[in-house]
Amino acid sequence: MTTSFQTHLDQKLSEIDEAGLRRKLREIESAQGAKIGVGAQKLLNFSSNDYLGLARHPALKESSVEAVRLFGAGAGSARLISGSLSVLHELEAAAAAFKGVEASLSFSSGYAAALGTVPALVGEGDIVVVDKLVHSSLVDAARLSGAKLRVFKHNDLMDLERILKWAGEAGANTLIITESVFSMDGDIAPLENIVKLKEVYGAWLMLDEAHAVGLYGKGRRGVAEELGVADQVEVQMGTLGKALGAAGGLICGSHALVDLLINRARSFIYSTAPVPAQAAAARRAIELISSDEGGMLQDRLWKNVEQLKNSLTKYGWELPSGQSAILPLIVGAEDDAVALSQRLLEAGIWVPAVRYPTVARGEARLRITVSAAHTDEDIEKLLEALGDA
Repeated sequence: MTTSFQTHLDQKLSEIDEAGLRRKLREIESAQGAKIGVGAQKLLNFSSNDYLGLARHPALKESSVEAVRLFGAGAGSARLISGSLSVLHELEAAAAAFKGVEASLSFSSGYAAALGTVPALVGEGDIVVVDKLVHSSLVDAARLSGAKLRVFKHNDLMDLERILKWAGEAGANTLIITESVFSMDGDIAPLENIVKLKEVYGAWLMLDEAHAVGLYGKGRRGVAEELGVADQVEVQMGTLGKALGAAGGLICGSHALVDLLINRARSFIYSTAPVPAQAAAARRAIELISSDEGGMLQDRLWKNVEQLKNSLTKYGWELPSGQSAILPLIVGAEDDAVALSQRLLEAGIWVPAVRYPTVARGEARLRITVSAAHTDEDIEKLLEALGDA
């Protein structure tokens, strides 16, 4: 016997409640930044991916406003239907030049970029090999592709090679997918060795640099640039909504790759184009990151990270060994993580608990993210609150 739709919803929500995993949206009444407004409170924000503090930058806001004046608020339709706005082409040309590749293609979000790209590249008869901790969008994209999906242990080169040997014996096209900086743990992939393995076994590599662009490398292009392997990565994926301070997703690579995506990436073909304001802001952000100002923001970010990380380590927290603006405080139990987050909130600090299904059961945490916009006083206040908690 079927149940009513409302009963079905109530049952599903009850299951979430029983597991202690119900989450709710908290409205903020300010721009993103090192400080945010929540109701009558002004809170220190240590949860944002706005690593360089560009979301509030006057130049990005001015570029967005000017784009609205020139192009209006919306894009009208999908780019293959109503035409492709010049502001999007300008963004994509700037992104390709910034990344040192032939071409790039923008999407409405990073999730859309993943969901469109992987099924356009591989399908039935092919093999996709993903790191166990890649972003959910990449796992969903691999499943959607229809290719055989294999998962290797997190950053485990021996396990990756085992799967690549099997894939080589199968004689199938093989796409490896990993992140350069992992979003929840803040650790860095052994990218140089992954590149060596993919060359040995004739695989292709798709690298998500969402949490790396703007932070790593002399040109701030990401970990692949810093390690000197960018030209050996077939597909570079990124976001416009983290260090770039805007919104949207990006795929960078060859002209042929972008041409294929225009014709086969369903999330591109069947979606209204990104709005002009976000494209203009992202283009301006690329210019800023490439400038001397970008270098100063990068230096300030890593100074803040070092200050906070050194103190947290002294307090006994185990943190990723590499350089990362993501500092996970692993608490364990979901209830304990929520309680610690609440104590910080009462001290005027915004760091929501991250729980299952975003992370594995028993690995609930506070995911602290550091920004160039944080001051020494902000960091000291966080440390004081953690000490009291």
